Amino acid sequence: MDKLRRVLGGQDEEDQGGLTEILDESTLSYSTRFKCFIACFAGGVLCSILGTALLFLPNGVPLFAVFYTIGNVAALLSTCFLMGPLKQLKRMFEPTRLVATCVMLLCLILTLCSVFWWQKRGLAIIFCILQFLAMSWYSISYIPFARDAVMKCFTTCLT
Repeated sequence: MDKLRRVLGGQDEEDQGGLTEILDESTLSYSTRFKCFIACFAGGVLCSILGTALLFLPNGVPLFAVFYTIGNVAALLSTCFLMGPLKQLKRMFEPTRLVATCVMLLCLILTLCSVFWWQKRGLAIIFCILQFLAMSWYSISYIPFARDAVMKCFTTCLT
């Protein structure tokens, strides 16, 4: 009977382990979450810019691919501070973002494979370009009707 009262009163706190408490975004204050988001996102942008600068060094393509990929991963993970990692993962794999998420993650992996395993530098650059396009398509999916506007803009320009 006490459990029913707690559930109806909104006080049901079954212990699901410390994982949900750790992963819950509400354990940090909003200002802390925002500061961490800015720091992580800025670090990701800095890595991407550094990677682009390293592209012009002799044998700089592997460094470019690594830093550019790290920058994209950091920028993607920065949003975990705003909404929490579990909510971020759920939103990433919603039907509207599923294709963009899979292409983006695949390009991240293939970029590193092309540099270190296959040692094809041109392919790494192509995958970095695809990373950029997939990340852009993924990012605009969070803006209502942005994908429709981009599609309409491109179809208007091409016809």
